[in-house]
Parts: sequence; C-alpha cells; structure tokens
Amino acid sequence: MAQFSYAARLNSFKVNEKQYWNGLNRKITAFDLIGRAATVPGLNAVDFNYPDHVDGLNEADIPAKLQELGVSLNGYAMRYYADPGFKLGAFTHPDAAVRRAAIDLTKRGLDSLAGAGGRLMTLWMGQDGFDYSFQMDYARAWDMTINALREVADHNPSLDISIEYKPNEPRSFSLLPDVATTLLAIRDVERKNLGVTLDFAHVLYADEMPAYAAMLVHRHSRLLGIHLNDGYGKRDDGLMVGSVHPIQTIELLYVLEQMGYDRALYFDTFPDTTGLDPVAECSVNIHAVTAMRNVVDRLRGNDQLTQAILRQDAVHSQSIVQAALYGG
Repeated sequence: MAQFSYAARLNSFKVNEKQYWNGLNRKITAFDLIGRAATVPGLNAVDFNYPDHVDGLNEADIPAKLQELGVSLNGYAMRYYADPGFKLGAFTHPDAAVRRAAIDLTKRGLDSLAGAGGRLMTLWMGQDGFDYSFQMDYARAWDMTINALREVADHNPSLDISIEYKPNEPRSFSLLPDVATTLLAIRDVERKNLGVTLDFAHVLYADEMPAYAAMLVHRHSRLLGIHLNDGYGKRDDGLMVGSVHPIQTIELLYVLEQMGYDRALYFDTFPDTTGLDPVAECSVNIHAVTAMRNVVDRLRGNDQLTQAILRQDAVHSQSIVQAALYGG
C-alpha cells in the first residue's frame, strides 16, 4: 500500500472552540487549531490558509512548532475572501489597482510559504467569475487570469502552484469551473511549476467522474493535490469521505495508485456546518480511506478486473469491485 500523508481543513477544528479552549484568555491561533487536529490518530500534515492562519505568526517559527506537534506542512492555500475588496474579482477585478493587490498578496503568500519551509501553494479563485450576461469581457478576463498566473508562477519557480477549480460559489459562474478549462489555462500559462488540485465534491458538481479527471490532469499537467470529501453533486457539501460515493472514491484511489501519486490526501470536510466533533469526524475520514485502500489492495493485480475494464464489461467489473468491497 502506498504511503500518504493525511491532512485536514484547519477551520474544521474551530467547532465549539469556547468549550474546547475553556479559560483561554486570548485569540485562538492556527497553532491552537493544529494542536487539536494533531490529536487525530493518523493525521500527520496541515495546510495554512493565507493570510488568515499566518496572521500574527513568524514564519521562521512554524517548522519547529509543527515538529513539536508531530505534523508536517503540506502547504498554503490562498484565501482572497479575507478581503472584501476582492468580491468583484481578484485576478480579474475591473480595477487594475485591485488586481495588482491580489497578485502582490499572492506573492507575499509565496514568500511566507517559502519562509515556513513549504513548497505547495493552492489557489482557489472563487471570486474570479461572473453572475450576469453582459457583465464581463470574457476574452479580457481570460487574458488577465493567464497573465496573473504567469506572474505568480514566475515569482518563485521552486514552489508549486496548484489550481483548485470549482464550478461556482461565490460567483454564479467561475472562470475556471472544470478540469478541461483549467487544463486549457495551464496550457496557456506555460509554466512547469503549475498544476491542479482535485476537490472530490467540486468534481462531482462539475458533472465529472473523479478518476477520469485525475487521469486527464496526470496526462496533461501535474496532479499536485487531492481534497477528499463527498456530496450529492449539487453544491460543495463537504460531507465525510465515502458517505455518498464510496465506489467512485475507491476508483479514484485505484487510479491514483496506478499513477504513482504520493502527495497528501487532504480532508476538505465541514463538521462545523452542524457542529460535529471535528476530531471524531476526521478520525472517521481516515478509517474510511484506510478501509477503501484495503479494497484497492484486493483489486490490485486482478486480471479479471483488468480484462473486464478493457471489454467495458460493467456487469463483471462491478461484481468484482462489490465482492472486494462487501465480501462474497
């Protein structure tokens, strides 16, 4: 079985913060959240949102503190929503000064990432999109996106930049809503340190099959991140891994192993939506992935499955997968 790091969304661990940190007479910091996350058995990596999680911290202190807590730094994720000035767009805002501010903020994030010893920056550009017909010059917005990504990628070529696409939210339409459009953008940017992060729930409601999307990224770019969660394909539900689409998750894990993917699996789930215990919820995610990876182990090297797939014999392939999943 391939070895993965397991990371989780830090904001999930804010659930019931007053009760958990009862008597703490200061602001809860990212290190506090990491300390709580580190109590999850098997969780061994974290991501910082920039700039929110780094506010008030010295990047030089991050490696030693993470080592003390027993976790590694998976990377940073830019969060433009922290600035209300980006509501109309970050890289595609109609005001050139605002676009410059977004690019410069991203560069500062990359500098902070390098100072903390990290190598992966994830960009979710949810503000870059549109809501109405006749609202946006699409060609101009595409060029602004490509130019911004190129400038960001060139800022420090030793760092990986990964685009996490999403069909919509907060904008009605995202400029990079799906795997094909994202790969087109990466082709236009032409930078080797650029790649893609697949978020399982985003892929579902982009009406895509996760394993197929992973193959396309692997073939045409670099698969730099996997966000595991689940949902009903209508929005970004952030449900526990395998709770709705276990077989699709198993297929994704099966294909990731074939590709040789060895980066972190990041649990982008939302226990805070209904106040679930985040430690217990994350533990269930890890147990679910472990169980599904055991199914992948049982499928590995199964010549009957390989032949069924080559014949596109869904009846035979499903019977083999279900036997590996449920027994019999």
